[in-house]
Amino acid sequence: MLPGHLVFDPLLPWPVLWAAGGVALLFVALALWRGLPGWALRGLALAALIAALAGPGFQREERQALSDIVILLVDDSSSDRLADRPAQTEAAIARVTAEVAALDNTELRVKRFGDGPENAGTLAMTAMAEALAEEPRARVAGVILISDGQVHDLGLTPESPAPFHLLLTGKKSDWDRRLVVKNAPAFAIIGEEFTLKLMVEDTGAVPVAEGGEVDLTISVDADPPQTFRVPVGVELELPVTLPHGGMNVLQFSVPGVEGELTDRNNAAVVQVNGVRDRLRVLLVSGEPHAGERVWRNLLKSDASVDLVHFTILRPPEKQDGVPVDEMSLIAFPTRELFVEKIEEFDLIIFDRYRMRGILPMSYIDNVVNYVRNGGTVLVASGPEFGAVDSLYRSPLAEILPVAPTAQVVEGGFTPRITELGQRHPVTEGLQDYAPNPPAADGTPGWGRWFRAIEVEKISGQTVMEGPDGLPLLVLDRVDQGRVAVLASDQAWLWGRGYEGGGPQLELLRRLAHWMLKEPELEEETLTATAQGQVLTITRRTIGEDPPGPLKVTGPDGAEVTLQMQQQAPGKFEVVWEAPLLGLYRLEQGDLTRVIGVGPSSPKEFEATVASATALEPAVTATRGGVARLEDGVPDLRPVAEGRPAAGRGWLGLTPREAYVTTEVQLAPVLPGWAWLTLAALLSVAAWLIEGRRGARV
Repeated sequence: MLPGHLVFDPLLPWPVLWAAGGVALLFVALALWRGLPGWALRGLALAALIAALAGPGFQREERQALSDIVILLVDDSSSDRLADRPAQTEAAIARVTAEVAALDNTELRVKRFGDGPENAGTLAMTAMAEALAEEPRARVAGVILISDGQVHDLGLTPESPAPFHLLLTGKKSDWDRRLVVKNAPAFAIIGEEFTLKLMVEDTGAVPVAEGGEVDLTISVDADPPQTFRVPVGVELELPVTLPHGGMNVLQFSVPGVEGELTDRNNAAVVQVNGVRDRLRVLLVSGEPHAGERVWRNLLKSDASVDLVHFTILRPPEKQDGVPVDEMSLIAFPTRELFVEKIEEFDLIIFDRYRMRGILPMSYIDNVVNYVRNGGTVLVASGPEFGAVDSLYRSPLAEILPVAPTAQVVEGGFTPRITELGQRHPVTEGLQDYAPNPPAADGTPGWGRWFRAIEVEKISGQTVMEGPDGLPLLVLDRVDQGRVAVLASDQAWLWGRGYEGGGPQLELLRRLAHWMLKEPELEEETLTATAQGQVLTITRRTIGEDPPGPLKVTGPDGAEVTLQMQQQAPGKFEVVWEAPLLGLYRLEQGDLTRVIGVGPSSPKEFEATVASATALEPAVTATRGGVARLEDGVPDLRPVAEGRPAAGRGWLGLTPREAYVTTEVQLAPVLPGWAWLTLAALLSVAAWLIEGRRGARV
């Protein structure tokens, strides 16, 4: 029980009591001015009345002392698990626990934390804020952090109510070598060179024998690696040209050195998405027709396409006396396009083109060679395809996947996707774009076409069919190039919305992208995406048999075999959690894929040499201290608040002397009747004194 102290419980508001006190002082001053001998007693009587209204009382509290709390933060991040740091950490925990146990009325709270999510690094200050939020700040006598000092959330440092100390793991002799990639882009243009900046740097107490030059190994995807000799500590500019579209995985590594802290940062994985700059498309229309504008609008609507379009308005055999300069804006530069610059085009489209002598056969031979060397040709045919001047009657026939029968089927029909087309990426899921529900027989709910060219398939893959099962869209690969034939000129009806229309834009977009060899439109692909350490691996195939087992080779060389499950026709998938960060190689049959799991440069290994530099401002602000565990764990001793809390071989804790009140006793100074009696007696005494003096007079 503590000694009582005076408290007040006024019967009237304090302003009223202060006003009453002022009035009482005026009365006392008036009595003194008039020379009344009882002025002092009158003042005491008024004071007794005001005191009674103020309700004075004695309050006594029963208090129970609370223990002080010491918070111990333990860094279990990846960088603090290097070398002998875990042993240092455990020894320090044991010593601090024993020291706190030896202090009177003191408890220890231990909070451990590891790597932050999504490569956030070491979030020591976040852990400190959470630990302080869980305890009454008035009881915290000190905060101790066991760490290598590499903290990545210093901007969230909370205000500590007690000294903050750092017990630094690691050794003064530690050193490390790491590979740094400074400017890896997320995207790059295929075929165009860009520059990566690399540097091999040594940090810490580097031995004199190290430095000089090291072997830098570079590999792109699954290609054989190349090794170069590079200097240490010098920024290197490496020219890189992406070999293909989609994700390109570049791996850089230098060999580990005996004595360095870790070789986890001796390698870096950079994933760069290869994109095309601008696609050059040559569109040659044999004659004006309703569907000609479809191709032009489609290609013109894409800002990444450079379109060169020529329409044959008047064939050479037509002699009507009209001057040429009145029939066309420019002459058809056949030699320039089909001889000098043919290799510059990514796609050539023949739209209802006839062999009318405008393009010599030697130029068509150039187109055939262009395809065999990796070019792409799309033939959008009309009734002319079965005529005597058809493209099929030219050297182009040797690479076309179909042969015309000279028959044209007139009449309404709804294009259908073949069984193979259900698995092919060009036509897979096109029925989902139908504006109307499918018919009872499974016919897609899109509008009809009214003309199809009868052709016989020679090679390739039929992904769409017309009336009576005739091939409508046939795709084929020829050597390194690709050829597609659309055996109808009625696709424009879908674009006009006839009978609800159809997925004309989506079909032609996919067809153009397949011909341009975009990775997402390949028939046989093995792809993977990483979300954290979870890999989603997808296999697309147009084969009828399911693919075989998937072999995964991890960064440590361990192999895992996975079985994929069918998700849709021609699409198989498996979700697998990778056990380690690093580069994984996926193999299934003759398909290979390389993917990096985790960041290209984990924050935990950007700086591995222990240092207190980053945390010194937070330590200094609370008069705390830094102690290297290599020199031993310091003692803990109590220090007064506001005094320095660190010295040689010791760290200070501030006793908080916190308590909780368990009982409160309140007793009035005098009961109400006593105050009234006292005021009355004082008033009577004043009256008697003044009355006697007045009688004497």
